[in-house]
Amino acid sequence: MIFKINPINPQERLLTKVVDVLKRGGIIAYPTDTYYGIGCDIMNKKSIEKIYQLKQRKKIKPFSFICSDLKNISYYAKVSNYAYKTMKRLLPGPYTFVLEGSKLVPKIMLTNRKTAGIRVPDNRICLSLVQALGNPIITTSATMPDGTILYDPSLIHDFFQHRIDVVIDGGPVTGHPSSVISLIDDLPEIIRKGLGDVSVFE
Repeated sequence: MIFKINPINPQERLLTKVVDVLKRGGIIAYPTDTYYGIGCDIMNKKSIEKIYQLKQRKKIKPFSFICSDLKNISYYAKVSNYAYKTMKRLLPGPYTFVLEGSKLVPKIMLTNRKTAGIRVPDNRICLSLVQALGNPIITTSATMPDGTILYDPSLIHDFFQHRIDVVIDGGPVTGHPSSVISLIDDLPEIIRKGLGDVSVFE
């Protein structure tokens, strides 16, 4: 199924349908401010395992997840004053921040060091989905096993077919990765330079 959702003013009726799919353990593809992402409800372990299979990825490399805003992040990560001020300045935007996960985060979503990658993309569709679902959603780029990125919703639909329950067509995306910054122990470390400006951390 492909749902065409307005990126500026997402239709509530369609968002509700997608949230119902997520609540039932479904897998979705959706736009962010970087790539199209593949995701599910962070609290559904079976769905997370399906995404590992889809991406042919080992479980030692957890997926990042999307929160709806800074307040939402504070439930799922330990946020110091420094981390809060830093993220407040840059989010929503094309950044993934690595933080220590809270007890609410399922173990399958944490690294051995109990850290997690957290995003608040500048995209109304995915933020509205997280708000409506009430839980974060996993985010991993929609790619083929060889790493080829799928930018077009219809290509995502054709490639994954029945393995993804809903593909959201939210228009074009930038096609550049997010910048990844670790804020562990208030010592910023640039892990990947992407779309988000990292000059403040250099």
